[in-house]
Amino acid sequence: MGKYLIINADDFGLCDSANEAIFDLFRTGSVKSSTIMMPCPGAEKAVRFSIENPQYAIGIHLTLTNEWQENCPWGPLTDGKTIRNEAGRMWPENEDFEAHCTYKEAIAEAEAQIRKAEKMGMKPVQVDNHMGSLYGMNGKYLMLPKVFGLCRRLHYPFRMCTTPVDEYCPDEVSLPLYRFFCNFSGVLSKLYNVPTPDYLILTDQVKSLQHKESYEEFRDAFLDFHGKLREGITETFIHPAFDTDEMKHITGTWQRRYWEYLLMKDPVTHSYFKDRNIELISYRELIEMKK
Repeated sequence: MGKYLIINADDFGLCDSANEAIFDLFRTGSVKSSTIMMPCPGAEKAVRFSIENPQYAIGIHLTLTNEWQENCPWGPLTDGKTIRNEAGRMWPENEDFEAHCTYKEAIAEAEAQIRKAEKMGMKPVQVDNHMGSLYGMNGKYLMLPKVFGLCRRLHYPFRMCTTPVDEYCPDEVSLPLYRFFCNFSGVLSKLYNVPTPDYLILTDQVKSLQHKESYEEFRDAFLDFHGKLREGITETFIHPAFDTDEMKHITGTWQRRYWEYLLMKDPVTHSYFKDRNIELISYRELIEMKK
């Protein structure tokens, strides 16, 4: 069926530095897909951008964790007691979230984030999940079908793959568990009629992209890894942001995020995929292709 790639700009709405970078990527035609973190400080600006630019494929980045507890804190939109820590913030890691949350309060928060965007006037195209906290890989094994159920009820596609590829397995997940969840997702996608990509690359886990000393080294490693796609629809994700003092205060990964912005602005990136007959698409095309 050909090779198709969704490069999603995650963490839209995190802060001004992320917002301004993603605004620019959309306006210059450098990116086709992004998702908004609704509990975060920059969410309303991101939502307004989406409302004013309905031509862009922008969705909701369901956010149930807060890894930057001090430098960029946020809390849930709902009153759920099990999805927040003693400080009122979301749990910092997936393991913390799954160890404490109830299914009911987790799904209620996920729905509240989607509903808030809708009530503001946004028409989300897709739904995905910050840090994979809703995949249920740390013990909450019924979380994934509940999320698929939510997406079916609200009529949204969801980011999870249906076909395992061993080299895409995250470092912290055992290979058998990874294969099970990919196949489980494939069953749920068909059962609930929720469109998903065929393959998912967890970009942060790709070892060849880590510890690069220059942007050019990072770009070439990114392109080399993503140039080996299988036929079908693959999704990968980036976290583009400008290299501002704000971004440097929030996270030590600020340089990687700036490089990911440069990556999508770089003509070399787009020529590389075009020369290899890899078409960059958004979830709008995925929905049509999965009908």
